[in-house]
Amino acid sequence: MASKAQKKDGFFETVKTVVYAVAIAVVFRTLFFQPFWIPSGSMKDTLLIGDFLFVNKMAYGYSRYSCPMGLCPFEGRLFASEPERGDVVVFRHPVNGSDFIKRLIGLPGDTVQMRGGVIYLNGEEVPQTPAGQFEELYEPQGPMGHEPRCENAPVGQGGMCTKSRYTETLPGGRTHDVLNITDGGFGDDTPAFTVPAGHYFFMGDNRDNSQDSRFSRAVGGVGFVPADYLIGRADRIVFSSAGRSLFYIWTWRTDRLFKAVE
Repeated sequence: MASKAQKKDGFFETVKTVVYAVAIAVVFRTLFFQPFWIPSGSMKDTLLIGDFLFVNKMAYGYSRYSCPMGLCPFEGRLFASEPERGDVVVFRHPVNGSDFIKRLIGLPGDTVQMRGGVIYLNGEEVPQTPAGQFEELYEPQGPMGHEPRCENAPVGQGGMCTKSRYTETLPGGRTHDVLNITDGGFGDDTPAFTVPAGHYFFMGDNRDNSQDSRFSRAVGGVGFVPADYLIGRADRIVFSSAGRSLFYIWTWRTDRLFKAVE
């Protein structure tokens, strides 16, 4: 039988192992890659509810929000690098403290305006070309059970929910898909926003289902996002679950395994 001293030593070895493992995980999450799960449909069809990805923390350097709960003990950004227009970025909401993921549309000094559901960037139209329809079943999605909004509403449970899809081409040639559900809302026609120095303008790809920089923080939007609030860039989906839990392996979408985020 093990002596009391041996049992004590074994206990402390276990504690040390756990402490080391947690420390390594925190360092990895802070400096390299942070796991991120997509809880909402604001970035469809680029990102679906249930997509699980790792956020590249090295892409833009480090700020206080690189640490869990925003506890990094410094202001500004270390090893800062400028994001590129069209990046899909995770950032800290400037008011409620939650992590958001949206597409970067406006850089400091840019003027951004929506007219008839089309972006005008620095006075120039950002072209959209029809790209068919995005289809999904009308049913509860993800752990929170949100039902999708449909362009062809009303749709009964289990019916096919559709949205018009367009391919948008940003200055510089980067392309991505955007979805349309309704026409004529505030998000489709906005004032011209001029992005202040040190801030960025973000939008969701599911344009009629995204609280983003088009909306002020007073009504649930994010407004202009300060550079210090950027956390990292979404580069690749690791796996994706269409079920109520990431652990329901039988609901994983095999066509999205290790898919690049574009």
